[in-house]
Amino acid sequence: MDSVLRLPRFSTWLLGLLLAFSTAQLAVAQRKATPLANGTPTMTTTDGVKLYTKVAGKGLPCVFVHGGPGSGSYGIEALAGKTLEQNFQMIYLDQRGSGRSASDPNKNYVIDRLVQDLEDVRQQLQLEKWVVMSHSFGGIIATAYASKYPERVQGLVLVNSILNLPASMESTATNGYQLLPAASRPPMDPNAPLPQRFGMVMGMLGQQGLMNKFMYANDSTPARLSRAMKGVPTNRDFATTLFQGPAIQGYVQDLTPATAKLTMPVLVVSGQDDYMVGPDHYKSFRFPNQQVALVPGRHYALIESPTEFNQAIATFLKKLPRKA
Repeated sequence: MDSVLRLPRFSTWLLGLLLAFSTAQLAVAQRKATPLANGTPTMTTTDGVKLYTKVAGKGLPCVFVHGGPGSGSYGIEALAGKTLEQNFQMIYLDQRGSGRSASDPNKNYVIDRLVQDLEDVRQQLQLEKWVVMSHSFGGIIATAYASKYPERVQGLVLVNSILNLPASMESTATNGYQLLPAASRPPMDPNAPLPQRFGMVMGMLGQQGLMNKFMYANDSTPARLSRAMKGVPTNRDFATTLFQGPAIQGYVQDLTPATAKLTMPVLVVSGQDDYMVGPDHYKSFRFPNQQVALVPGRHYALIESPTEFNQAIATFLKKLPRKA
């Protein structure tokens, strides 16, 4: 764990790898979204940062907490939005310094601020409660929000979600190393610091063109994502800042013990071969009222396993009241 807590001192080359990884992946009183000059819908947080938001679909309100860190919500909206919006009134939100949202001029990207941003949006939408759905790194933020504002969470949907970042980095380092051809991979010292092993494996997966194979079950998925994201603004200030300063400390905490105290209905969707998060990562979750759906595929169940995902959502929705 000590090696993990030295994350802010990652070298420049490792920072670049993490940024590549994340890519592959109004005051409260206003009470409503307002458009930017270019027509982009926004809300302004209580500390003055403009966040991209979009509301679409029918059903229980559901905010999407994207991963990355800093990837933005558009990839999921473009490729899975039609499915999601059949079940929920989706609230697509790009986190501060991410996607189509503005950067924080004060570089405040600590987890408590990201949690407060979610609460600011809920209040401005005048919602009593909402469903909180996360993907990947977004699971950390979503679970932290549910821990602070449990009375506002109608249900929690964790899709390929991380609740313990060091554990998922360990899965990436270990399983990504096994994916590398034996003849070309260097020896791996299991006692080397986690950031060092993680960085080496991420670098080699990229160099050998194996990152897509590691992340996606279908060869067409990265191409589809790339086409969807063409021309879409991609602010990376959150990701860049996160790995350069102390803000990372809040994200490397193990949130799995906190799950035992969260009593709202929880749906956990885990890819059977999601070695980026860890195929057994969900087994450490202790939500008292959780439903687990193991689906075929890797890190993008929302996109690559729509039938199984929809079945899990249909079962989960039966547990939730029709109105928030």
